[in-house]
Amino acid sequence: MTVDILSSIKGAQPSESVNQLFDVIKNAIPTNNNAANNVNHNCVSVNDLREDVVIESSVMEKQLIIENFPNKKNGFLVVAKVIEG
Repeated sequence: MTVDILSSIKGAQPSESVNQLFDVIKNAIPTNNNAANNVNHNCVSVNDLREDVVIESSVMEKQLIIENFPNKKNGFLVVAKVIEG
C-alpha cells in the first residue's frame, strides 16, 4: 500500500526510511526452525530488520502532525483506537 492510503495526514509523502522498512518486510524470509512449534510459522527474524535510529523531526513536521492529529487532551495527542493485528 502507498503512504497516502495508509496515512490520514493530508499530503503525506513516503520517506526513504518508510520505503526501506517496507522493502525489509517484503523481502523478509519467514523462519521457523522448530518443526514442533507451529505457532509462529509466519514470523521473520529480528536480525533481518534495520537498526532503530532516532531522527529529530523538524519544526514544520511537528506542526503538520499536530495540525492533522484528530484528538487532543490536556496538551497531549490522543490516539482514538489501537489497531490490533
